[in-house]
Amino acid sequence: MRIAVPNKGRLHDPALSLLERAGLHVQDGADRKLYADTVDPDVSVLFARAADIPEYVADGAAALGVTGLDQTRESAVELVDLLDLEFGECRLVLAAPEADGVTAPEELTGGTVATEFPRITERYFEEIGIAPDIVEVSGATELTPNVDIADAIVDITSTGTTLRMNRLAVVDEVLESSVRLFAHPDVADDPKIKQVRTALRSVLDAEGKRYLMMNVPEAALDDVRDVIPGMGGPTVMDVAGTDRVAVHVVVDEREVFEVIPDLKAAGASDVLVTEIERLVP
Repeated sequence: MRIAVPNKGRLHDPALSLLERAGLHVQDGADRKLYADTVDPDVSVLFARAADIPEYVADGAAALGVTGLDQTRESAVELVDLLDLEFGECRLVLAAPEADGVTAPEELTGGTVATEFPRITERYFEEIGIAPDIVEVSGATELTPNVDIADAIVDITSTGTTLRMNRLAVVDEVLESSVRLFAHPDVADDPKIKQVRTALRSVLDAEGKRYLMMNVPEAALDDVRDVIPGMGGPTVMDVAGTDRVAVHVVVDEREVFEVIPDLKAAGASDVLVTEIERLVP
């Protein structure tokens, strides 16, 4: 089974890191060859341009693809969106020169819009009910209004810095995108596909979580339970030969700083905080 991942750019390293943390170590992945094996003999990686990955999956060259929702929507192929991988977040926006004062997409009726995403842009304007001329460009989209090629653009933005530098104002949000795990519809329910999805999901679920272990006098157990902000539980185990119990719980990382003094005040001792690599429900 092949997983298509971006061969370069800002999505390459996060994609390989996620596979690594999920237990699918990519062998020689840093060399960015066309193919690479993983520690699982049944799974290999195919390196491709992020924009080409939807087609690779649709054509059956790969069973799974890791790429942005924007790329898949632009390709117009039918894939199953299995999992939001929670990186590569960005927005596809409609923007126009600040000096023009455009505040609504309807004001672009009869105008020209430049974009690297002509299919998404066309569908967006069809839903609104207007049909400006759409000019496809292959880069530097934000420059086109300044050289009289277009009245507005539809382009990717993460922070809005590039738009502001070119004195462009956001008129509307066209699409909110992030990197997803996509599958070919014919294999989306395959057990191996589900195994990979579960492994990746377990890494995402573990992010921002910490595992707390502590010893608690049995008499103080109820007080400790009252201050633990855990995901469920906690797990309580007897400590042999003592009147104490061991309490284990998963908490959000942002709660650790404040909860430890409360646990100590309630009677807990020997509190140990560890990171969690994977969390499988």
